[in-house]
Amino acid sequence: MTSTTDANPDATPGTPDVPGAPDASGTYGELRAQLATLATEAFRPELAEIDRLSTEEIARIMNGEDATVPAAVAERLPQIAAAIDATAERMARGGRLIYAGAGTAGRLGVLDASECPPTFNTDPSEVIGLIAGGPSAMVTAVEGAEDSKELAAADLDGLKLTADDTVVGISASGRTPYAIGAVEHARARGALTIGLSCNAGSALAAAAEHGLEVVPGPELLTGSTRLKAGTAQKLVLNMISTITMIRLGKTYGNLMVDVRASNEKLRARSRHIVSLATGASDAEIEAALAATDGEVKNAILVVLGQVDAPTAAARLAEANGHLRAALTAVRTT
Repeated sequence: MTSTTDANPDATPGTPDVPGAPDASGTYGELRAQLATLATEAFRPELAEIDRLSTEEIARIMNGEDATVPAAVAERLPQIAAAIDATAERMARGGRLIYAGAGTAGRLGVLDASECPPTFNTDPSEVIGLIAGGPSAMVTAVEGAEDSKELAAADLDGLKLTADDTVVGISASGRTPYAIGAVEHARARGALTIGLSCNAGSALAAAAEHGLEVVPGPELLTGSTRLKAGTAQKLVLNMISTITMIRLGKTYGNLMVDVRASNEKLRARSRHIVSLATGASDAEIEAALAATDGEVKNAILVVLGQVDAPTAAARLAEANGHLRAALTAVRTT
């Protein structure tokens, strides 16, 4: 009779060579049993010989898998919209949007946060990404960081969390202690909490006021949640930040009127945006941008509202930065 170790030299002695079976020693038995219940960790026998396929065949399979992710997101749109409305309400009062996660999930949060200043002219302190283990974990795994709820609480305390803030815990499995700890700590402090996971019935969703469980199913590579789960998380984070900024008046229609022109490409884009919004000549656009120190939103109001730069700034301040409302006010006075 062949022993388990003969069949699988990497197996723990005495452990049945069965995917998901708890190891007999009990060292990781409980965790293995938990992981065995997760869709994101499920083994797909039909893909067991994928490495024998051609590169194009594998690419077609991956592409087909990726195509299923938007449908998984679509199933949760009502819950996502409710979470966004609650986030925008808090941010309108001066609150911040804070992402917290480990590994891929943490990196996606940091990425989304880092893109808000150039896209929406937010201050770097308004949208923040926390990753277990700190900034170095963006490129190098920090051992054990994701397993600490206390680390998450300490990271949030370092930001002086307030009740107007929103904390989004991100975890594909929905069981990562760092993400759960962030949500639990934030909720205890009165902040709005959102738990984004890729498994149903997750502890993360249960801990949050708004549980978003987007379930794209088992991965092409067993447990590699940077794939479909990562794509699902990226899509939802895109929605949370983008639609929140739309609600806060950071756009005019589908134009990024709060874009920060920090390089040549963005300076050219600024002029294109003013042109699309106003139909003005190049000379008018340059004059308006010069008068408003390059502020696209203000320049549009100068052109469309036929007001000077100080008046445009005052009207936008009265409208809490909403260009459409400021335009209405200018045209009715």
